[in-house]
Amino acid sequence: MFRRDFLKNSFLAGVSTSVLSPSLAATVRKPELNDRAYWIQTLTRIADPVLTNLSQGKLKATMPVESTKGQDKERPKYTHLEAFGRLLAGMAPWLELGAENSPEGKTRQKYLDLAQQSLAMAVDPKSPDFLNFNQGGQPVVDAAFLSHALIRAPKQLRDKIAPETRTHLIKALQASRVIKPYYSNWLLFSAMVEMALLSLGEPWDAMRVDYALREHQNWYKGDGIYGDGPEFHYDYYNSYVIHPMLVDITKTLRDHDPQYEELHQTILRRAQRYAAIQERLISPEGTFPPVGRSLAYRFGAFQALAQIAYMQKLSEGIKPAQVRSALTAVIKKTMAAPNTFDKNGWLQIGFCGHQPSIGETYISTGSLYLCTTGLLPLGLPATNEFWTGPAQDWTAKKAWSGQDLPTDHAI
Repeated sequence: MFRRDFLKNSFLAGVSTSVLSPSLAATVRKPELNDRAYWIQTLTRIADPVLTNLSQGKLKATMPVESTKGQDKERPKYTHLEAFGRLLAGMAPWLELGAENSPEGKTRQKYLDLAQQSLAMAVDPKSPDFLNFNQGGQPVVDAAFLSHALIRAPKQLRDKIAPETRTHLIKALQASRVIKPYYSNWLLFSAMVEMALLSLGEPWDAMRVDYALREHQNWYKGDGIYGDGPEFHYDYYNSYVIHPMLVDITKTLRDHDPQYEELHQTILRRAQRYAAIQERLISPEGTFPPVGRSLAYRFGAFQALAQIAYMQKLSEGIKPAQVRSALTAVIKKTMAAPNTFDKNGWLQIGFCGHQPSIGETYISTGSLYLCTTGLLPLGLPATNEFWTGPAQDWTAKKAWSGQDLPTDHAI
């Protein structure tokens, strides 16, 4: 009943003001009601089947596993941890706002409860939904995304874990250490797991972290761009993984040891530049170039921009409201496409709609939930200027409508 009322109220924000009194019309014209409500509706729609089933120990029994040809036996070993870890990595900042006596706050409480119940099922060896943290190579990736969620929501996720679940979680994360990461962005996955263990008060492996950081400094190509390994790859992995994890790994380290402050600031400046480039990639229509691998992560391609907006560290001249408007356009373009969800509400492989051939061999249903990382600014309160500012044109929309623009510069 509450969910129906919440969505009904969200819909009211878009009702024509011509039929409302002047005072009420002024209220419903506020853009934050429309955009924030839409973002929350999108997030909860994506989250519902994953968390509802996992919290009841029914994820493996219920979740479909769509994959590319020839992967139908391999991907079910990994897809469930993918779905859970990636979903929480994007959902965590919003959950970190905590429960409050408002419609949105009560909705958050519902999902906080589901997240904790799901985590308990995921790491309990006796659970029917005990997830794979150490068999094959893939689990270190999604142990890292789950770890990232703990880093992003320390008060509401990490610190509220029940004692038994905490013990199980620590063992699960430690188990992923048997996996040797590829010589690429995967080094950051091992490092992020160590950051979660550090934040949980457990012994952590400084060598895994130092190695990942040093190699990524070696792979920096300039102007906010890292190689994915020694070579540059023209894809969105600077956003899917590299910038967000580098920023949060060094922030966690800095909070533990102030000597990492200089490195953190260097990495943050590069991330700010990359976020500025990403803002310029969004077309006036809310589309973006379908370049590189893993396009099935949809608007998760903008995690780097979303994170810098969430951190309130946007480069000078980029307004929070223009980023909100740009990201909203991208989210609507990707999520409103027909057949994005199956009949039971699970995401289907695709970039814009259901496009099975766009999935690589490592892509399956669970992989797709990385899209939620494009929603990180939901961790900003509804009163923040990101949400309260009037809708604004973003850079490409200004440029293609003939508006005057300042020059763009490399760092």
